[in-house]
Amino acid sequence: MEKLHDAIRAMAWTDAGLELLDQRKLPLAESWLVLCDCASVARAIRDMVVRGAPAIGITAAYAAVLAARERYARQPSDWRTGFAIDMQNLAQSRPTAVNLVWAVERMQQLAFSLNGNPVPVLLSEAQAIHEQDIAANYTMGERGAACIDDGSSVLTHCNTGSLATGGYGTALGVIRSAWSDNKLNAVYADETRPWLQGARLTAWELVQDSIPVTLLVDGAAAWLMQQGRVQWVIVGSDRIAANGDVANKIGTYAAAVAARHHGVRFMVVAPSSTVDMGTACGADIPIEMRAEQEVLSAGGQPVAANGAQAWNPAFDITPAELIDVIVTERGIVEHPDTVKMRSLMV
Repeated sequence: MEKLHDAIRAMAWTDAGLELLDQRKLPLAESWLVLCDCASVARAIRDMVVRGAPAIGITAAYAAVLAARERYARQPSDWRTGFAIDMQNLAQSRPTAVNLVWAVERMQQLAFSLNGNPVPVLLSEAQAIHEQDIAANYTMGERGAACIDDGSSVLTHCNTGSLATGGYGTALGVIRSAWSDNKLNAVYADETRPWLQGARLTAWELVQDSIPVTLLVDGAAAWLMQQGRVQWVIVGSDRIAANGDVANKIGTYAAAVAARHHGVRFMVVAPSSTVDMGTACGADIPIEMRAEQEVLSAGGQPVAANGAQAWNPAFDITPAELIDVIVTERGIVEHPDTVKMRSLMV
């Protein structure tokens, strides 16, 4: 299926290993890493070479292939023992993104059901996960775009596009589809401190795909809404609880509060693999705390007074009552709650 404004892919499997576009270096340089073992992939996830819940899940699936290849080559008769250790370490690389654990469990369950060399079957499974994610993003893009009236403008937060998924994107996939359908007047992107995913990644993606984008500092979003310049805030998610509460990049909750106050509609776009029906509500979602230095510096240069401390949660929780619609490849949930989420996931 050919889509407009869809030129970017950030990962690829080769005989040498898993190729990842190093997102830490964008937009100044397009540098690719070739990772040949599971530990290197886990480190790349932890160090933000790759980020975004769906992309992390796909990357983990390919990491399982690397782990199986290495363990089977070393000890064909007992490769499962080392493989299980690799999967445990991999699952701990980022705690909030549920797609990571989902992919690890799926690959491990399949691996333990196999006899002989597990690599060909595991590689086929990882590639299927990758392809299914892109197909799901196309579906979500169409469904989300159908919710948007002609002549609308939208604001997005963080990066939810091809860099954060297998391709096309979740929230950015909706924006791509809506732009292709000539529904949008303007696209705004928060810069998203402290890693600047909006400034470095979302703006880069949209420019690459010839979609005009206007960048703003995170603190300007509420004023943008007050000015009546956007009709939708469209974001992704790293985990959606059973009641519809959403964990997403820090700053999402503030955008949702501002949107509700100003009558701006709020859309969350995520594949069903991001929905965690085993977690009752947002309060039960673990929030990753990252290094103080990420806030105290920018681009490797200190920006805070010497001796200052920083509080650096990577994510926040947006309660379901602030969400107008959740879009998944399975369907759309308006004004989510536990009953509606359970019905979606049946």
